[in-house]
Amino acid sequence: MDELARISLSKHPDKESIFQKIEDLTNLAMEGKLSFSESLAQRVKLLEANEDHLKQLIKVLKKKVSASFSRNASFFKKHADEVLIVSGGFKEFITPVVSQYHIKKENIYANTFVTTGDGNIIDYDHANPLSEEGGKVKLMQQMQLEGDLYGIGDGYSDFQLRESGLIKKFFAFTENIARASIVEKADHVTPSFDEFLYVNNLPRAISYPKNRILCLVIGEVDPQSIDMLKKDGFSIRHKTTFEEKYVADVHMVLLGEAERMDAEKLSRAVKLKTLGYLGNIRHKIDLNTCTKMGIVVFDDVKNNPRNLNFIPKRMIDFMNTGTTYMSTNFPNLQLPRIESSHRLIHIHKNVPGIMAQMNAVFAKHNINIVGQFLMTNPEIGYVITDINAEYDKQLFKALKTIEHTIKFRVLY
Repeated sequence: MDELARISLSKHPDKESIFQKIEDLTNLAMEGKLSFSESLAQRVKLLEANEDHLKQLIKVLKKKVSASFSRNASFFKKHADEVLIVSGGFKEFITPVVSQYHIKKENIYANTFVTTGDGNIIDYDHANPLSEEGGKVKLMQQMQLEGDLYGIGDGYSDFQLRESGLIKKFFAFTENIARASIVEKADHVTPSFDEFLYVNNLPRAISYPKNRILCLVIGEVDPQSIDMLKKDGFSIRHKTTFEEKYVADVHMVLLGEAERMDAEKLSRAVKLKTLGYLGNIRHKIDLNTCTKMGIVVFDDVKNNPRNLNFIPKRMIDFMNTGTTYMSTNFPNLQLPRIESSHRLIHIHKNVPGIMAQMNAVFAKHNINIVGQFLMTNPEIGYVITDINAEYDKQLFKALKTIEHTIKFRVLY
């Protein structure tokens, strides 16, 4: 409704003060400090919207769907009968947005506007339980759903379902906004939909939630570079030094120019997958250690201060697709994403026979390979394998235990 107000009141002389009132009313209701019905009534009165404004709103909202929701569209298609949208928002703009993700119209429960003959919004349906305080609880009580129910949301009305005992667990969704009063009440905080799928062992677009991937930024780094990593969903810590408490758990490191990394600490960073350096890395980091540990390094040899996003983009591409293009120490391999497949990354010492052993493992587990690429340098072999079959953990165990394996991971 905040977005709708910005469209409908774009030419209003007092638009900024009205925007603020609507935003405040939204937050007060979401935090449980104002009854939902009172908040809703006041917001609708302030809107001055019509059906043309709704059409504009829908175009805006389709571009603002949470990234983790969008990339898991296949999950919603597969579980269309089990996914419900229960919202204090309005069907008129919710249905066109979520229907593209295969969510059934009959599974969308929300408020509805009342309009005049010429399309002006003048009110809402007061008979709808979702327009009332505690409306989600009232609706769910009427529905009498069976089985284990899980709620995902970012507002007080979502928590009320847990409080009432109507759902088994409440997951506070914080990808867009984190309200402290809601987060502290949650059974689990889920910074992305990937996290929800991961903890419940459900099929997902990526194997490991990005919010669990620790990216350590060390030294003087432009905020634009840090923001790029944050927007992709990684968990960021910005520090002046490589603190001991992060050594065992860090997955990514971005170093400011002139920073150095102790070789002994580096050798104990066993989860570290990629290291970016904002400048020429020569004599600053032990590249030999990085290569032997399977850590993909990117640096800016030309030391171009205007190209702030070059290094973080290379790191993001590697973490998301396995691309090592323009790496300092790895063979250059750049591949497009193959739809409806799982991508596996295998890094090993460059010795004969590894590919034969890997493919023997795939054959033993009846895995069909849709794409496989190997690049080598004198030190290592780097293999990306795309498979289209379901797999079990025994496959991963077998690939990890091949002699001379340095690192193995599943991207998606």
